[in-house]
Amino acid sequence: MAYITYPELEDLDKEVRESLERARQKMGNISEIQMILSLRPDIFHATSVIFRTLMLHETELDKSIKETIAILVSDANGCDVCVGEHERLARMMGLPLQRIEEALTGLDSMNIPGNERVLYRFCLKCAGKENYKILTEDVDEVRSAGFTDSQILEAVAIVGYFNYINTLSNSLGAGKGTR
Repeated sequence: MAYITYPELEDLDKEVRESLERARQKMGNISEIQMILSLRPDIFHATSVIFRTLMLHETELDKSIKETIAILVSDANGCDVCVGEHERLARMMGLPLQRIEEALTGLDSMNIPGNERVLYRFCLKCAGKENYKILTEDVDEVRSAGFTDSQILEAVAIVGYFNYINTLSNSLGAGKGTR
């Protein structure tokens, strides 16, 4: 249970409750981070829009790349709840079990094409505390690996989203504390 108290399902804003019920029907459960976010409908809705846009909609990056970024960044941030959730989502989406297991053990153990390795290494650098040290050369390397500027932006936006949601989850104790 989280470190903060969040509302019971029946006490939620109607739109939030309906959104959570749809998620439960689709995914089989409501995550604790969703319940934490439900404390503030404005933050819940904003977060939901970003997640849907980046992770659920068809975009320029393949869903397997997006879920791999989610797992790698969440693992780097020590967010066990998010790692577990995205491992589950990756399985539901049909990602090969070997790919998921490799991502869970880290980038160095992954049997992936070189261009993806370049992208994931860049994403992990973006996720770190020293991302302000990224240079044009870092972006050029990803571009040289075959990714467009639009795809690079999308990958960095996914990293930013997971830094955000991992911070919320870790700081507010999703899956860790007692209410």
